[in-house]
Amino acid sequence: MAEHAPSPPFAAIVVAAGQGLRAGGDVPKQFRYWRGKPLVRHSVEALLAQGAGEVVVAIPEGGGKLAEAALAGLFGYRLIAGGATRQQSVRMALEELEAGPPDLVLIHDAARPDLPAAVTQALLAALADAPGAIPALPVVDSIAIADGDMMSGKADRNVMRRVQTPQAFRYTDILAAHRAWRGEADAGDDAQVLMARGGEVRLVDGSERLKKVTFAEDFVSDIPSFRIGQGYDVHRLAEGKELWLCGLKIDHPRGLVGHSDADVALHAVADALLGGIADGDIGSHFPPSDPQWKGANSAQFVSHAVQLVGDAGYAISNVDLTIICEAPRIGSYRDAMRAKLAELLSVEITQVSVKATTTERLGFTGRGEGIASQAVVALMGR
Repeated sequence: MAEHAPSPPFAAIVVAAGQGLRAGGDVPKQFRYWRGKPLVRHSVEALLAQGAGEVVVAIPEGGGKLAEAALAGLFGYRLIAGGATRQQSVRMALEELEAGPPDLVLIHDAARPDLPAAVTQALLAALADAPGAIPALPVVDSIAIADGDMMSGKADRNVMRRVQTPQAFRYTDILAAHRAWRGEADAGDDAQVLMARGGEVRLVDGSERLKKVTFAEDFVSDIPSFRIGQGYDVHRLAEGKELWLCGLKIDHPRGLVGHSDADVALHAVADALLGGIADGDIGSHFPPSDPQWKGANSAQFVSHAVQLVGDAGYAISNVDLTIICEAPRIGSYRDAMRAKLAELLSVEITQVSVKATTTERLGFTGRGEGIASQAVVALMGR
């Protein structure tokens, strides 16, 4: 499993103070539902999950009730009323953080709900060498310079980039830049504000997942894709071994034999997750020939698979696990197993099923020689 250096601590600002008129509807688009949640909630949840110490959300004047309903149940955020322009809203949010100033801050538009952790990590890393960093993508189409409805020239797409958010800054630099901003028009983005004061801005790779939700059709035409993954695993039983199933230590005279802790249930779940995104199996990610995985806790295999599922742009819809054995009896452990799996998968317990069956004393499981597990997962594109 690839190791990532821990991200430095940071605060975040989510700009959600606009009216969202182009998207239509009876409420501003940031409070409309997109893929099962209010649009603004996606960004706030992602930033908190990725390590933001706190998130300041700039909302429209009078939008408190809508915002509180959209973010109900979350902790670690606070609301402020934004200004007449985006730049004013960002400045007000930055000043809200001044009482306990962070070293670093990410500024993100609520209209970009799908925020990959890899982009956040790259932005924060880039701040070691520059006061600002932004995600950007290449321009793939030809660019025409227009004069009314006539083409008057051509721009060089090789030196142009599509700019996204979140944009990352050293807090004191971006606060000073916003306070010094004298542009008559609203700033296009925060990188422009920093550059106007002489600050350098580093470019990092953006993501197509960071596309902006702008128009009414963005709420209805972006149908998520679905994937199904299946996993199956077997380990033999032996005297003198601990028995681990679904991350729980089970009281039993014999345990499972394997290079890791041999948790046959978690192995099946991990393989199902990897199969759902077509990314190999446990053996390809954690080779049994590698001594570092000897006796390893299988929970880390599942956590790694969950991370890869998220990086691929999917969320876990549900998991159905079947444990096949004559003994031990699984019934008394079922609820605890479901709770442990839900914790490892970061889902609700209602999305996790754990069942057990026997083979009527037929085959190796029927003879008590080993335990088998089979898992099926459904993944939904985010």
